[in-house]
Amino acid sequence: MGSSSLTISPRKLRSDLYSYSYQEDSSTPLVINVLASLIERSMARTERIVKNGSRSLSKAISTNIFDCREIPDMTIQSYLERIFRYTRAGPSVYVVAYVYIDRFCQNNPGFRINARNVHRLLITTIMLASKYVEDMNYRNSYFGRVGGLTTNELNKLELEFLFLMGFKLHVNVSVFESYCCHLEREVGIGGGYHIERTLRCAEEIKARHREERGYYTHIARLMMTREGSQSLSNSRAEIDSMGISKKS
Repeated sequence: MGSSSLTISPRKLRSDLYSYSYQEDSSTPLVINVLASLIERSMARTERIVKNGSRSLSKAISTNIFDCREIPDMTIQSYLERIFRYTRAGPSVYVVAYVYIDRFCQNNPGFRINARNVHRLLITTIMLASKYVEDMNYRNSYFGRVGGLTTNELNKLELEFLFLMGFKLHVNVSVFESYCCHLEREVGIGGGYHIERTLRCAEEIKARHREERGYYTHIARLMMTREGSQSLSNSRAEIDSMGISKKS
């Protein structure tokens, strides 16, 4: 499988990431090219390892769930472009998906990305990353159709992946930035890869929403307390008036 062509200048990449639009006619984020290239290089290393016979691939049943019966006739680049075309997931989703793939490989040392498991691994991690990063998402059934899987198949992949990851899906800003720097170094771009801003903005917006919800909840509690106090005062006044009438 040939590697993706990467003729990306820092200025072009910076412009694409800072001015990225989520409109229907948005062009494919450049990070997809970078991710496809990295994964293809990883697969090439796996092929060399198998060919040299220096290390055998994992035969663990737990990770074999990602193996396809037949190798899909679609390049990684085309597969990622298809996912973007139908889901419109932003650049940060693919970075977080890359974080998940790296963690998954670290948690399962015998696992190697190859042509038989890469497509299922990608659709699973991108779906989970989208759920983590985006506020609104498609159902698993839709991601399944986009990735060429049934809903039941994707549900099983998602559940198995979560258990194999120990449900550790949180990606803070510092980790996100470190992976952005890693992507930058991999493609040899000198300082222009600032996609961490996308995630930071998302976290700031979510934090602001949480603060607003907390503020409105506090106001509602104050109003309820005030109404309760007013109601109690009215009740006391009625009781006092009744006592006065009795005395008179």
